[in-house]
Amino acid sequence: MDMLHIADLEAAINHWRERAPAGVDAALAPELAALAEVYARMVIEHRDEQDAAHLPAAARRAWLDWYARTPDAPCIAVCSTVQGDAVCKGCGRTEDEVRDWPALSPWAKRAVWRRITREGTALRYTRYVERAQQHGHSFQGRPADKHPMG
Repeated sequence: MDMLHIADLEAAINHWRERAPAGVDAALAPELAALAEVYARMVIEHRDEQDAAHLPAAARRAWLDWYARTPDAPCIAVCSTVQGDAVCKGCGRTEDEVRDWPALSPWAKRAVWRRITREGTALRYTRYVERAQQHGHSFQGRPADKHPMG
């Protein structure tokens, strides 16, 4: 079952807030209003996921429009699944996820992105953190001595 996670909903809402800010009358753009309604229901019902099949059409279109502007695959061209690893050391996807990626729905792809980001063990994440730390920079607003997931 395809699920919309609240973190992805928040990212889409922020996209639309930047793209179509509220006017002087505080009216929300139609896309933002549609997503905000879904978000409000999820918060009220204490849910962090929503079945994508039950999204109102306007919210579905607005979310898919945001999704189309995100990177598709987490690949960094360091694929170790072709060398027999069950999980790619470069991007953090499983062999099945790498193989099936083109056929996955946007919802399923986002679930993989959330998992590999949360785990933060793939070179996609560790390599960038190490480089930033070497130069004394922070990573995504975090102090240089902190891991992006910690």
